[in-house]
This record gives sequence, C-alpha cells and structure tokens, in this order.
Amino acid sequence: MEEYLGVIKIFAGNFAPRGFMLCQGQILSIAQNTALFSILGTTYGGNGTTTFALPNLQGIVPIGQGNSPQGGTYDLGETAGTPNVSILTSNLPAHVHAGPGTIGVSAADATISAPVDGASIATPGTTVARAFSPTLGFTTATPSVNLASTITTGATGGNIPVSIMQPYLAINYIICVSGLFPSRN
Repeated sequence: MEEYLGVIKIFAGNFAPRGFMLCQGQILSIAQNTALFSILGTTYGGNGTTTFALPNLQGIVPIGQGNSPQGGTYDLGETAGTPNVSILTSNLPAHVHAGPGTIGVSAADATISAPVDGASIATPGTTVARAFSPTLGFTTATPSVNLASTITTGATGGNIPVSIMQPYLAINYIICVSGLFPSRN
C-alpha cells in the first residue's frame, strides 16, 4: 500500500526507506516538493517563498494538537518543554524549619535605677531624678511573657537542575515525502 504524503511513522532502522525522509527539521525546496509543501506549509519552518521544513522530532516527543483534556491547547507545530528544571522555593509546599535553642534568664533579684514618679527621662534641660534601688521579686510561676528569637539555619543544596526526562528509547521518525496526496473529508 502506498502511503499518504506527510504521514509520520516510527522506524527502527538507521536510514529512511524510499519515499520517506527522517524527521530532522530539514529545509526543502518548495519548487521540488509542491505537493508536500501544500500539506505542511511553513508550520515547521522555512521562509514560505522558496523553502519549508520537515518536522524535527529529534530528542522530543510528539503530542496530539488541539485542546487537552487536562486544560490548555497545543497548536500544530508548537514546541515546548525542557528536560531539566531548577526547583525554586516557590515550587515547594509551605513549611517551617524548627531549630533547637535556649534563651537564658536569670532567676536572681535585680535592681534598677529609675527616676521618681512624674520626672522626665532624657529630656534636655531637666534635672536628673534621684535614684532608687527597689528589689524586684521574681517568681517560679509559669512565664507570662514569651521571648521571641530568630534562628537562621545553614544553607543546604547545590542548585543543580533536576532531570524530568521520562524513560526513553531513541528511535527514528520518518515522514512520507513521495506518495499519494491525501484527500480531505
């Protein structure tokens, strides 16, 4: 059975059979391939005046064009994707890192010098209030004030991109360049 122009197949050989070419993005002459150009146009490259290109399926996976059931649209000839990604903080779920630590508090009595009631503190031109040394009482009761601190954890990681390449088997894609012209339904 003769193939239709533009049909792409998977081929296990290391060459393209007669009437086919490897799908490697080759630039072809429109004048020498008018029927194939009328099917492909410049969807895969070329200037559209004297040249057009075959699809390049080296190192990428074909995907059906149109609306995806998962959302989004794939246009004919569109390429996207990458074999590696760098994971950013924004890609990670929200989380915290706990860091052990202690804040020491003395249980001993303390004294403090303070101005008398109604005196100004650190105001130019005012007289210094007389000092007093009251004994402050401490208790062993549960603290009513929480002390806050910030702990910085050490950096980790190496900023190396993560491979997201699916398992693969390298094989050739071939396209029919000499065959029957397909009729439209």
